Amino acid sequence: MERGFPRKTRLAQRRPYSSPHSNTHHPEIRTFIADENQANKKPARVGSPSHHDQGHRGRQSSAFRTAPARRNVRPQRLKTDYSTPLKQTESKKSTKTIPPPLGDTIRIIPLGGVEEIGRNMTLIEYRNDIIVVDAGLQFSEEDTPGIDFILPNTKYLEERKDKIRALLVTHGHLDHIGAIPYIMDRIGNPPMYTRKLTALMIEKRQFEFPSQPKLDIRIVEKNEAVRIGDLKIRFFSVTHTIPDAMGIIIETPYGLIVTPGDFKLSHENGVVDAKEDEEYSTFDKENVLMMMADSTNIENPGFSTPERLVHKTLEDIITKTNTRLIVGTFASQFERMIKVIQIAEATGKKIIIEGRSMKTNIDVAQAAGLIKPKKDTIIPTEDADNYPPNKIVVLATGAQGEEFAALMRMANKTHKAIHIKKGDTVVLSSSIIPGNEKTVEKLKDNLSRAGARVIHYRTSDVYIHSTGHANRGEVEWLHKKIKPKFFMPVHGNHYRLKSHEELAIQCGTRPENIVVPDDGTIVEIRNKGESITTLKEKAAEGFMMVDGFAVGDVQEVVIRDRQMLAEDGMFVIVASINTSTGRLKKSPDIISRGFVYLRESQELLQQTRIIIKKTVEDTTQGMNPINFEYVKSVLTDNIARFLFQKTNKRPIVIPVLIGV
Repeated sequence: MERGFPRKTRLAQRRPYSSPHSNTHHPEIRTFIADENQANKKPARVGSPSHHDQGHRGRQSSAFRTAPARRNVRPQRLKTDYSTPLKQTESKKSTKTIPPPLGDTIRIIPLGGVEEIGRNMTLIEYRNDIIVVDAGLQFSEEDTPGIDFILPNTKYLEERKDKIRALLVTHGHLDHIGAIPYIMDRIGNPPMYTRKLTALMIEKRQFEFPSQPKLDIRIVEKNEAVRIGDLKIRFFSVTHTIPDAMGIIIETPYGLIVTPGDFKLSHENGVVDAKEDEEYSTFDKENVLMMMADSTNIENPGFSTPERLVHKTLEDIITKTNTRLIVGTFASQFERMIKVIQIAEATGKKIIIEGRSMKTNIDVAQAAGLIKPKKDTIIPTEDADNYPPNKIVVLATGAQGEEFAALMRMANKTHKAIHIKKGDTVVLSSSIIPGNEKTVEKLKDNLSRAGARVIHYRTSDVYIHSTGHANRGEVEWLHKKIKPKFFMPVHGNHYRLKSHEELAIQCGTRPENIVVPDDGTIVEIRNKGESITTLKEKAAEGFMMVDGFAVGDVQEVVIRDRQMLAEDGMFVIVASINTSTGRLKKSPDIISRGFVYLRESQELLQQTRIIIKKTVEDTTQGMNPINFEYVKSVLTDNIARFLFQKTNKRPIVIPVLIGV
């Protein structure tokens, strides 16, 4: 039991969880982690790629940051001390001035996931208890160069960690679990409640952070209930692209607070399956005070494609293909990966798994008992030549065209063992994440040039891919089934949330009972559940970033400098100044990176040297001693202005002045 937390009253028998980061004894998980310890004497970070089909363009974490490499040559990982503690920095603004919720007020604060796709984290506060739901990350984007991950701002929780009773985790995708290693110590390391597969994935990731505290993970089952502080929490199963996904019900004196997390519905032509309908029937006679629901696919009409249709398509392809088959998909698509392995085994074919994150997730699935392949079904890559090509199915990452992912290396013939050749069939079982259009086109072009037949969702009338998020028709069904009094859309940018608000009104929720939040909006349900409002204060200003081993605020000037370096490069001036006369000892040296090609810019350099000489000598005239900082400042301004006039570019100007 963690210090500072009240004794828990359990309404169901807890099955404790064992790993290098917990003190309990679940046998399958203990065995899995023991195997990991043996296989990884030096722990290595798991850089899982896109967490699901809505995807995030992941970049390598700082632990895997690479030296410059030739195009199409996979870079080598740098040696890094993984035991190095994360450098924590404090968020700038305190939230202690925010008044506590009074009396019967229920406070709900989305700390992330409502201005973006990713970074999902929400807290529910009632009297002396805070319950946190999910702790996800967001991958770096174009406007945050050099940043590894973006995390929710947890300042509000850090200043109230004595009230935090639990972290509830809906499922194992990185936009819901990715922040855990970075924030748990900050918020007091509360106990976690989640399903078995999610627990395995959290522990697998935590293994990469040996300096972080041990986790207290408590496995729950569907329809199970636990007492946490003064609140009763229930769980229910939802359909998603990963097994063991769950929704959460928090019982309050004034009704239920419900979030299904990421979900879709199992259906047949828009008619929800009986099993799925039964799962939600628990709400038929319940008083639902507030619902928070997924807005990711709110723009897509109708019902999403059921995953079973994708499985049927893959079964047809695997069964009928008489050549070597390569299936590319997201490593987070557990059910799809498991189905491909099962179909291959049933048809007498061997499976080769390519992609580090995919191998990791298959290991996790086996440890969780979700798949039990025969001993010789999954074979090492180097054994591929021992079997006829039509008996091989390669399951690979890289369907988004990532340059160093397995599929692209196979297409470019830079893979250590597998090269695409004439007659191969490649199935891209994924949609294209917005922004990845060019890289996917390049991948398809390279596969085609190598002689492969490429099957993807735009060239086929069969079902190659299915989303893991509910379309508009499914969300409408959810609203009519649960009938919440108050509603807050989550999981999406503002446009998606507003579209979800419109749907909620159409389904009968009163407009004044709906809150469309921003990250950090403080929502309060008052008057014993009769009214809802938002405070003028916010619980989060900005967000936290993971920059190498540093976690916290990254100064705006740092990000701006990185953007300038990426766009216009840098211009370094090295000048020696006679401290007695203030004159240059020799012509200054100039170093340029990413700005202009020096050999073809001699006239520009000559003019720049003239301005450098004039600026230094004019500025130092009569100055004794020389104020080098002032000279640098004037020189930076003058040279930056001149270079912009001549080139319309703004490189970072760095003067290095040496007094001699």
